[in-house]
Amino acid sequence: MEAHISTEPRINERIRVSEVRLVGPGGEQIGIVPIAQALQMARDHDLDLVEVSGEARPPVTKLMDYGKFKYEAAQKARESRRNQSNTVIKEMKLRPKIDDHDYGTKVGHIVRFLRGGDKVKITIMFRGREQSRPELGFNLLKRLADDVEADGVIEQAPRQEGRNMHMVLTPTRKKSEARADQAVEREAKMAQRVAAAEADRSFEAEMRKAAQAEAEAARKRKRGPADNMDPDVEF
Repeated sequence: MEAHISTEPRINERIRVSEVRLVGPGGEQIGIVPIAQALQMARDHDLDLVEVSGEARPPVTKLMDYGKFKYEAAQKARESRRNQSNTVIKEMKLRPKIDDHDYGTKVGHIVRFLRGGDKVKITIMFRGREQSRPELGFNLLKRLADDVEADGVIEQAPRQEGRNMHMVLTPTRKKSEARADQAVEREAKMAQRVAAAEADRSFEAEMRKAAQAEAEAARKRKRGPADNMDPDVEF
């Protein structure tokens, strides 16, 4: 049950009615009970009796830990403000008759922005006689929206303003989710680099060991017969 808190936490003494409609701490409907019984249940469960709808007859109250409720509500509000403040609108400009290579490059940038959790404003710039053919812009924007549908959806449909046509795409994932995925990707890349560096070090160590063994074998091959004779032996 969504509760709109209209009073302070320990409102037990502020409820001046003979009975209330009581909701349990888990959202279960207890029903209409005398105010004295509701207050006793709050004390028994070490909870607050909070009025959530004073306009109803009888008033609707709920058993809850008001301090915990306020903390969780503040956390949600803070997260919501953080997501709003982190929302960035990138802009990408295209010409109606853009070639395929440039179009592919632009789409790549747009996908990167969307995967990063940012909105993207697409602007089609018309020049000269192109202004008399708005269908070129509509068709291009439709094609682009189809190409990036896995990462973004249309928030603002295409509309023409003067010489330009605009469309806004919004990412399919929240910025927090995108950042989490980016963090995982960075960690995976770091692990790959560490593994590659370790493999290089192992390879270099094996090469040095092989080179030392080959050098030692070469020195043994160069030793002549006299080198193996005992100098104390007389002939």
